[in-house]
Amino acid sequence: MTRRPLHIAVAGAGVGGLSAAIALHLSGHRVQIFDQFEAPQPVGSGLVVQPVGQRVLDWVGVGDRARALGARITTLHGIEARTGAGTLRVRYDAGAPGRFGLGMHRASLFAALHDRLTALGLRVETGCEVVGSSLAAGARVLHLADGRQVGGFDLVVDALGSHSPLSSLNPAPLPYGALWTTLHWPEGSEIPQDRLSQHYVAARRMVGVLPIGRLPDDPTPRAAFFWSLRGDAVANWRARGLEAWKAEVLDIWPALAPFLAQITDPDQLFFARYAHGTLRKSWAEGLVHIGDSAHRTSPQLGQGANMALLDSLALTQALRQADLADALPLYARIRRGHLRVYQSMSRFLTPQYQSDSAALAVLRDRVVAPLARIWPMPRVMGAVASGLIVPPLGGEPYHAGKPIAPDWAVDASKGR
Repeated sequence: MTRRPLHIAVAGAGVGGLSAAIALHLSGHRVQIFDQFEAPQPVGSGLVVQPVGQRVLDWVGVGDRARALGARITTLHGIEARTGAGTLRVRYDAGAPGRFGLGMHRASLFAALHDRLTALGLRVETGCEVVGSSLAAGARVLHLADGRQVGGFDLVVDALGSHSPLSSLNPAPLPYGALWTTLHWPEGSEIPQDRLSQHYVAARRMVGVLPIGRLPDDPTPRAAFFWSLRGDAVANWRARGLEAWKAEVLDIWPALAPFLAQITDPDQLFFARYAHGTLRKSWAEGLVHIGDSAHRTSPQLGQGANMALLDSLALTQALRQADLADALPLYARIRRGHLRVYQSMSRFLTPQYQSDSAALAVLRDRVVAPLARIWPMPRVMGAVASGLIVPPLGGEPYHAGKPIAPDWAVDASKGR
């Protein structure tokens, strides 16, 4: 169904903003993108594009490029370091044959999306720090930090992330976050390059490595390295010094030695704080929030960037199905169920892997892990990891078990 083309401003050029801009443009709307950076650039380290997110990338025309840059992840694997007990083993293809996660550096995913954007004749208007938005004569206006006002938009898409000045989201901070860095994958490492690998000590310590493929201008395989840490312990971590910390990590997982050898300065690692929360209402007149501007969750299920990709798809589809006034609440409705399910699972699982609770670690190792190996749980867990335990867009249409691609989609043959 074709509706009146809208003039849409996308505030924020991250994963959600770029994918939304591309999808909305392909759907026939006039789109402008604004970002505060002087030159377009990504922020962060590694992520996993789940099968549900790869579907969106295919439909906006960057799936093949993303897979060429990323690392194919077949398995999520974790063990208790002290006992050697397997606490996590999830195979993507247990959910459906052929499924896999895609480990990527954020810079590579950004490059794939940004290159696609420019190939479509769109560009990011840089140096535009958005600080507010208002209505003027029935149209949306963006307020910029330098005093300018850019207006006349039918719709503003808030993709400014967790600190968006346009969003009233106030998520509950979690006690634990993680230190992250990007490293070269050491040649000859015994750690498999087709899985997310993690070692735990109860729930109070977690260290992991994720293969993330390569950067656009460098064929060297990369890894995202992370170390779980309480938010109130970051200063103490710095005060201890790198060598004491490395000794602790190696005691948990000696095979990490060639990874740790690349870390020579604490400033190589950045601390990511985690939180849970969702806006009660993700839209207002002429304004809609997507991604971290609308909802936050811990990365335990690896769904963060995928949620932003799904939001961009849901918004585009809602605008195809209804006029603007009805499309925004429709967008919220078709994303509500999937969001609630994954946020609830994240709230349940996160303390089992990141908390001070010894009891929850015992529950994880002695109850949850054994149950997860009993049929049909491997299939269920594969679907959970894929982002497909429930339909991501509510009642989206299916044919022969696969979602029907939107009429604007570039690659309608790929429905994961």
